[in-house]
Amino acid sequence: MNQLFGCAHPDNAKFVVLKIIDQRIKIMFEQTFRNIDDILYKDSGADSELDYIGQTSWVLFLRYLDELERDRADEAELRGEDYAYILDEAYRWANWAMPKGDDGKLDHHVAMTGPDLVQFVDSQLFPYLAGFKQKAAETPKSIHYKIGEIFSELKNRIQSGYNLREILEYVDKLEFRTQNEKHELSHLYETKIKNMGNAGRNGGQYYTPRPLIRAMIKVTDPQIGEKVYDGAAGSCGFLCEAFEYMYKRMEKTTSNLKTIQEDTFYGKEKKNLAFVIGTMNMILHGIEAPNLVHTNTLGENIRDIQEKNRYHVILANPPFGGKERKEVQQNFDIKTGETAFLFLQHFIKTLKTGGRAAIVIKNTFLSNTDNASVALRKHLLESCKLHTVLDMPQGTFLGAGVKTVVLFFQKGEPTKNIWYYQLDAGRNMGKTNPLNDADMEEFVKLQTDKPETERSWTLKVADIDEATCDLSVKNPNTPEDTPLRSPQEILTEMETLDAETNSIINSIKELI
Repeated sequence: MNQLFGCAHPDNAKFVVLKIIDQRIKIMFEQTFRNIDDILYKDSGADSELDYIGQTSWVLFLRYLDELERDRADEAELRGEDYAYILDEAYRWANWAMPKGDDGKLDHHVAMTGPDLVQFVDSQLFPYLAGFKQKAAETPKSIHYKIGEIFSELKNRIQSGYNLREILEYVDKLEFRTQNEKHELSHLYETKIKNMGNAGRNGGQYYTPRPLIRAMIKVTDPQIGEKVYDGAAGSCGFLCEAFEYMYKRMEKTTSNLKTIQEDTFYGKEKKNLAFVIGTMNMILHGIEAPNLVHTNTLGENIRDIQEKNRYHVILANPPFGGKERKEVQQNFDIKTGETAFLFLQHFIKTLKTGGRAAIVIKNTFLSNTDNASVALRKHLLESCKLHTVLDMPQGTFLGAGVKTVVLFFQKGEPTKNIWYYQLDAGRNMGKTNPLNDADMEEFVKLQTDKPETERSWTLKVADIDEATCDLSVKNPNTPEDTPLRSPQEILTEMETLDAETNSIINSIKELI
């Protein structure tokens, strides 16, 4: 084996073999996703990337649930116990989706297809699964309740039962019982979410560049035992990345594993599809029953928020440019129709004293002169320590067409100094040149000591205009460009050079 791979040590050969296996898993999963997208493209019920991921999600979820039940049944058998299945037998994957014969292949005599399959899914399977929401109403953290939530919000849009049969067969070949398989599947699911974010205006709300999220998490540094919250969860990118960050760094005790699974990550999401995708994304990342609530976060009166509803760390990218109705604005002290500004008030209120937050917001928040914007900036500076403003370049958010900043703050003491960092990736950002982790390295490194550099500076709050509270990004350390010369200076130099040239030519003529 060692000679085969040219490895001098058995551990090196093992590493190479594992890498080959990982690559094969990746290729298999990628091809399966492409095949499913091709089938959905041909189906009259799915029109866009948004539909593709929604339909892929419910099939994947039921396949995941099948694997989970098999694992739990095996564990129960090892303990000498009987396992109580979540789903009744008729609705388990092996019975309705992929009934197999003794040879392990699909039994075409039993398997439904065509109109029969679609009719079963629409009139029996989905209503049965949606019913779990009511059955498990008293245990909202259970996977039973999550099943009910997901299938109460989703509808099967695959109109051809023959197309659905093909999709089921492709998904059945996927296995995600090992950690490597789960990791690869979650990575590909993230890629689909990213593609959906690029699919058009409606998709942008689902995807925040992961390098930016990871930098925000490194700065806020959530710890085991703390509660992490995103009130505009979307596809749950912040919560999934925070899980990865904390899981890698924590001690893997039974207590810690239970805490990080059940009592660490919390989110709210208003949109049906985003809620389903976010739930699925968290499940694929390893959180079996996500604490994700399908609700309009802004429908909650911030005056009713109590200490038990507060969190240690808040990470979010609330929607830009949305407009809320007058009745929703009544839930807030500072009335405004701008959705992101209402979310910021909500986040300040739901942050524990001493808690840390990192919030993406339009850069115009720093300078808008309307009464609500000025009042909100004053409220932020007086109630929180806004210690860092990260200025992101144009094109960070694909298709959004706006410039953004990230506000890093800690609740409990007023702001005295704000450190600004102006990110310059050295290239035009876009679909072919997206943000990457290397772009964020200098910011994360410098943020600890907050030095003055060509890209960073400190603003003293005592120096700002109290009336406008303007916090605009104005870099005083930008190197001065060489001043442009006046037209007269340029003409004078040209005349001098012409005279020198004529003198040289005359000298040459004399020699000839």
